[in-house]
Amino acid sequence: MFAPRDPDEYLLGTERRVIRVRRHWSSLLWDILEAAALLAGAMMISYLLPDNAGIVQNILWYAALFVLLRLAYFVMEWWVERIVVTDKRFMISSGVFETKVAMMPITKVTDLTYERTVLGRMFGYGTLVVESAGQIQALNRIEFLPNPEQVYDAISELTFGDKKAQADRFSMIKAQRVARGKKMVP
Repeated sequence: MFAPRDPDEYLLGTERRVIRVRRHWSSLLWDILEAAALLAGAMMISYLLPDNAGIVQNILWYAALFVLLRLAYFVMEWWVERIVVTDKRFMISSGVFETKVAMMPITKVTDLTYERTVLGRMFGYGTLVVESAGQIQALNRIEFLPNPEQVYDAISELTFGDKKAQADRFSMIKAQRVARGKKMVP
């Protein structure tokens, strides 16, 4: 009841999923470091406070609990968010308590760029910049995307590639998965 829907439930019967990923774990790095620093500060202040400062100690530890709950929410938010690319569109589904699905048809893509910083090369993530005809979409900039070269190549092939070759490739992938006994997404 409270679990978010699987992104595959939003796919049409005629769509084939090409890529399904979540953002790279390093997108949580700043939140983890921030929580660790705040918890270390709370422990240090708690250690330095005199023994008769019980109310301040309680407030301090409730603040530390809030920091942990906030970090847990960010981790849940990261875990639930999915980036899905199909042969017709790409979308991002997100939200722990309130589901949000942003979608853009592949046919609207006019320019596609991926960027990788030095840290992105070290950790294996990048940023995908998608430009569409005439307006800025909700999926304009997708940051902390794992394996951005593969996503870039797949979207480029879907957008600018030969449609007959794509159909042959996807039917070959489907045949290989069926031969290995893997379940195909309808």
